[in-house]
Amino acid sequence: MIGVLTIVYNKLVFCLKKKKTFYIEYIVTFHLKMPPSAAGAEDSKAFVRKMLREVLVGREDPEGFFAVCVSVLGHQETRSRFLSLIQPLSTANSSLHSTLTSIYREYFSKTEDDELELALALSVLEMKDHQLSTPSQQSRLQQPGDSPNQSSCVQLTSVSQPQGSSHTQLADVAGRRKNTHSAQTGPWGMVCPPQTTQETELQKSTHVDKHDKETPGTSKTVCVSRTYASFSKQGTVKEGEQMIEEGDLNQSEKPKRSKNRRQRRKGSGQQVVGLPCSPSAPAPVLLWFRRDLRLCDNPALVGSLEVGAPVIPVFIWSPEEEEGPGITVAVGGACKYWLHQALSSFCSSLESIGSHLVFLKANGEGNRMESSLQTLKELIKETGARTVLANALYEPWLKERDDMVVSALKRDGVEFRMHHSYCLRDPYSVSTEGVGLRGIGSVSHFMSCCRQNPGSALGVPLDPPVSLPTSAHWPQGVSLDTLGLARMPHRKDGTTIDWAVNIRKSWDFSEKGAHAKLEAFLHDGVYRYEKESGRADAPNTSCLSPYLHFGQLSPRWLLWDAKGARCRPPKFQRKLAWRDLAYWQLTLFPDLPWESLRPPYKALRWSSDRGHLKAWQRGRTGYPLVDAAMRQLWLTGWMNNYMRHVVASFLIAYLHLPWQDGYRWFQDTLVDADVAIDAMMWQNGGMCGLDHWNFVMHPVDAAMTCDPYGSYVRKWCPELVNLPDELIHKPWKCPASMLRRAGVVFGQTYPERIITDLEERRSQSLQDVALVRKEFGQYVDKRTGCDLVPLPPRLVSEALGLSHRDGGAVAEGKQFLLPVITRMEFKHQLEDPDADAASNPYNAVLKGYVSRKRDETIAFLNERDFTASVMYEGAQRKERLESDYRRMEGLPRPPAPRGRARRTPTAKDRFSIVPGGAVASLR
Repeated sequence: MIGVLTIVYNKLVFCLKKKKTFYIEYIVTFHLKMPPSAAGAEDSKAFVRKMLREVLVGREDPEGFFAVCVSVLGHQETRSRFLSLIQPLSTANSSLHSTLTSIYREYFSKTEDDELELALALSVLEMKDHQLSTPSQQSRLQQPGDSPNQSSCVQLTSVSQPQGSSHTQLADVAGRRKNTHSAQTGPWGMVCPPQTTQETELQKSTHVDKHDKETPGTSKTVCVSRTYASFSKQGTVKEGEQMIEEGDLNQSEKPKRSKNRRQRRKGSGQQVVGLPCSPSAPAPVLLWFRRDLRLCDNPALVGSLEVGAPVIPVFIWSPEEEEGPGITVAVGGACKYWLHQALSSFCSSLESIGSHLVFLKANGEGNRMESSLQTLKELIKETGARTVLANALYEPWLKERDDMVVSALKRDGVEFRMHHSYCLRDPYSVSTEGVGLRGIGSVSHFMSCCRQNPGSALGVPLDPPVSLPTSAHWPQGVSLDTLGLARMPHRKDGTTIDWAVNIRKSWDFSEKGAHAKLEAFLHDGVYRYEKESGRADAPNTSCLSPYLHFGQLSPRWLLWDAKGARCRPPKFQRKLAWRDLAYWQLTLFPDLPWESLRPPYKALRWSSDRGHLKAWQRGRTGYPLVDAAMRQLWLTGWMNNYMRHVVASFLIAYLHLPWQDGYRWFQDTLVDADVAIDAMMWQNGGMCGLDHWNFVMHPVDAAMTCDPYGSYVRKWCPELVNLPDELIHKPWKCPASMLRRAGVVFGQTYPERIITDLEERRSQSLQDVALVRKEFGQYVDKRTGCDLVPLPPRLVSEALGLSHRDGGAVAEGKQFLLPVITRMEFKHQLEDPDADAASNPYNAVLKGYVSRKRDETIAFLNERDFTASVMYEGAQRKERLESDYRRMEGLPRPPAPRGRARRTPTAKDRFSIVPGGAVASLR
């Protein structure tokens, strides 16, 4: 029987066999908080239909609904009427109908002998309790007017049990999150089921007889009304139900941040009462961990508890399966090291709840995609397991592996349950229906697709269990070191090269460390994230990406806590949408990590200078900002998003090196190396992805935004520490005397610049793009100037209104081309391929915002307000584009803005005079 129904089932069987139907009425009365008169047939059926609606909107799970039916309708009535009650679901929600039907058949397939055995076991336990209890504990005080059918509940166990009690408590599973009263909006517009309060949870799990009077020195007698799986399943959204977009809820309806956030995560200890194991122990469950290395909000872990059998957690390392068919570098050196440390921490977490993780190394012989399958088959044979559970992975080659494993085990009679957890939205479920393909590749288009075609509700994050049922026989595994994840190279003299020493000092690899990082960010950095997340010299970012990649922190938990914080910056929440978008693109284009999506850009004339690539990798380019970022990457395995843009722009736009070189280096050195995210961002930066970066980071001027005072450069390039703030990002402009005092000698203490003419290199890059676009004119839309990208079959099927999996939707040999987002700079350059970048009115080079002192107005605005400086930069760019357009069309110049200079009332510095034109343009 399903684990969540075990207690209710046993109690009902006991009541039926003893013919004590008043126990059922007692259960119904206290579980449903209904008056005794509501036990009539019509009211009961109406209540069952009401509960069915609760299941449809995700506020009740199917197992609990079935338990309510048995309690309200009775055994025989449920057997005869249940299927007719749920018949409307066969067309409205076939999946739920199938689930409820399977529960019904499994429940009533129990034989008479099984029921008698369970009833006998319960009778023996109650007899032992009766012998242990004192007469005062057995006596029951009955209120006047109580009928025999409303008498007291049979005692199953006590909250505080005496030593030597024969009861075996099941693993306690912490309840749903508390302190919220309203529905939450899910990822990009999905409705999440509301949380129940602590009082409601206690009413669902246990009830103390309200007629009992507590006697001093005695413990309360508890009656189990319904065993509720403390980890809730993801709810289903009723068809046609109104979708609530993010931000539509009133402030009063949104969850308030609880002061006891940390206490909730510790897993409160509400006990679940259960029966001892049957003499014939059930077959164990294999819990296959891959990346979701956490206890909190782990659906596969919860699913293993609901089976009601011993759980054997396993981790199978198969490096051949991790890599895709091309050059993916899915698990580089830094990633492997983090995985080693994370597995060690997760093993300790499992030991704290009475279990442990079995490490296995897959046999790489034969078919590389079947090594995990062979290992699982050997495990099943050794342990006798008949069920395997795991959280899904979405890389196309890993999904293909998982589908093959599921099919093979199903043929052997082994059930494989796959749970969705790694992303907020299952990327294979995202559809463009109703939205179209225009703007594909942007996060706004992706979020519109999610809102237009919502899937299952996001659900409530799941708290960790406090214990895990263990098996009597554990399979033989290997040590964690045998996997070779953290193996260090050796010198010729035999000494070890510990390249990860700084990574160890920089990170806490545990799940606890992930939550501590999140707490610290929500208490401090989140308030500056919206405006200053690009700053490299201050901790304004969350640094949670490696924990998300290895599943030590679930995206659902992160989104839930971010919404619960007092400051809820949309920019931060959109980062999770970018993550889901990357996996969606990878499912559409499996060759994303190694093949350019835009055909013309495959013919770009890239540089082959390996010396430039090596200097970039080691942080020895001669440009302090780029060098500081690359050194931080090598030493700590991480850099913030803005700095990733800086170093990527330098590699592609100025060094003319292919984006694949940057992608592979990131995959090998980042502790959060993610194939989908890195491939998407490097393709966009390499001008060949579905979206175009509409900016190019200048290696010097960009420092004015992210490191205006040189603190970041001084930290990672200590040889420049004595240079002044104004020149630390361009030391080649320092006078010789200043360099001598600072101890800087180019070529010795600090490298010479590997390139000197940045503008010329940038213009050459732009001209190369114009040439390949002109050469491959069939991939350029003549009307709009946008690049054309061949569509994958799945998108073609959606565009034609057919099923995703209908391969016949695409005609053989026919290619469907889609106009995609293209940088305006490239469209203009196509008209004059030989023009330099400076003459292009859509020049995308980003100059920086904070200390760029073109005139007194910009200096004043930058000193006073970061946002105003960005607005002014945009206004200037708009005016420049309008002026260029008028010049090209032969139109007269617009009249100059009128206004007189005025003194600001509060400023007392040399920038307090604001030219009148600036004020007019800002308006």
